[in-house]
Amino acid sequence: MQEAAAPLSLIVEVVRAQSPSEFTLAFDDMAKSRVDSVVVTEDGEFAPSFRAIATLALAENLPSIGAVEYADAGGLIGYGVNILALYRRAAYFVDRILKGVKPADLPIEQPTKFELIVNLKTAKTLRLAMSETFLVRADRVIE
Repeated sequence: MQEAAAPLSLIVEVVRAQSPSEFTLAFDDMAKSRVDSVVVTEDGEFAPSFRAIATLALAENLPSIGAVEYADAGGLIGYGVNILALYRRAAYFVDRILKGVKPADLPIEQPTKFELIVNLKTAKTLRLAMSETFLVRADRVIE
């Protein structure tokens, strides 16, 4: 993330929270640092807490982005792999193995389908305008 931010003259400040009990402290630290937005890294451990994280971001008036499910939980933007597409592809590999193909002979694949979800409810609460061009590119818009 640091490498992507540098050419845009953006400063990335990493704030760590190891468990839900540390979220409030992490957001207090971000408020003191006067950050402009929050990126919630895709960590399965925090998925059950997406709603709490989105609520804290909203309370601090911070736009936030996370995994696809994060937007459903109240975050501004969700972006990530299409889980259903991954499951379908996994079924293909299971089928091949059951038909006798050795797992070592199967190719390693990277996800090819990603989703962009925009939560307009959150955008309105944050008083952010979303361009029509951006919204048209979204796979789903939460109104």
